[in-house]
Amino acid sequence: MCGVADNVHEELMHTVLRLPEVKARTGLSRSTIYFRIAQGSFPKPISLGGRAVGWLEAEIQEWLQSCIEPWRGVGTGCPNQRR
Repeated sequence: MCGVADNVHEELMHTVLRLPEVKARTGLSRSTIYFRIAQGSFPKPISLGGRAVGWLEAEIQEWLQSCIEPWRGVGTGCPNQRR
């Protein structure tokens, strides 16, 4: 039997974010997002059909966590972060 935490995690894994939401959550511009995707330092979007794409919320959260951890004394830093 799944607990409440498992259900929340499942929903997070399958929630698809469109570009405006990704921009709002990351604080990055459209061009920076696509530049970092090309460099391999930002999660790739998934195709939603036609010309529509989206990002898995769990992957964006993971990426954000990798950016936050250095400020908390854990990890190596946000991929492609300016220093």
